[in-house]
Amino acid sequence: MSDDRHQKRIHRMQLLFAAGFSPTQQHASNPIDSEYIQAVLSERESIDALIQSAAPERPLSEINKVDLAILRVIMFESRHHNTPPKVLVNEGIELAKAYGSDASSKFVNGVLAKLLIDSTK
Repeated sequence: MSDDRHQKRIHRMQLLFAAGFSPTQQHASNPIDSEYIQAVLSERESIDALIQSAAPERPLSEINKVDLAILRVIMFESRHHNTPPKVLVNEGIELAKAYGSDASSKFVNGVLAKLLIDSTK
């Protein structure tokens, strides 16, 4: 799975992950990525509220930082692009398997399925 959209999501998730440690430092190597990260961060509060509503048993502060970056990127994309929800859920799972912990893919799947698929039924 090496299509351009997948590579962009990986890169953006990594940038967002890095921004979580030093939000004032510029991590993006180009203006488009920088604008993207700023846009995600500007919606972080509302995206995090959605994530929290889908996983009320786990406070945001206890969510793995990689998982949180994945969820934020996918939820931002769901708001601003016409990507099918099932594609986004699958992409989130793939990112979690590649970059998260052993439990990440299950957690990411549960949250994204609740937010993107169950909410449309």
